[in-house]
Amino acid sequence: VQLQASGGGLVQPGGSLRLSCAPSGFKSDDYAIGWFRQAPGKEREGVSCMTLSTGVTEYADSVKGRFTISGDSAKNRVYLQMSSLKPEDTAVYYCAADGPGSSCLVGEYGHWGQGTQVTVSS
Repeated sequence: VQLQASGGGLVQPGGSLRLSCAPSGFKSDDYAIGWFRQAPGKEREGVSCMTLSTGVTEYADSVKGRFTISGDSAKNRVYLQMSSLKPEDTAVYYCAADGPGSSCLVGEYGHWGQGTQVTVSS
């Protein structure tokens, strides 16, 4: 089980980015896929998670209305569309996988990919 996150970069406040998570060795439909982030000096936190087979999604309060998680079963990809980005969204973003229905908590995810840096700055 491997996951690869991509799509990070430098963006101005108010801008948008789309992160992509590419699982390999398993189908994303069979798992819960989560996006997490870790800012310097802070603990890793859940951003958004979903179970593709049920369509159930979960968002952190800090990103509700700005971020959207989605999946593409045909491409075996999970995306995080981030809009209205703020400097406080700056962090390394990770995608992770675990059993379907997992809550968006760091401790519930056992499979992690390398992160992608998102920097929101003018």
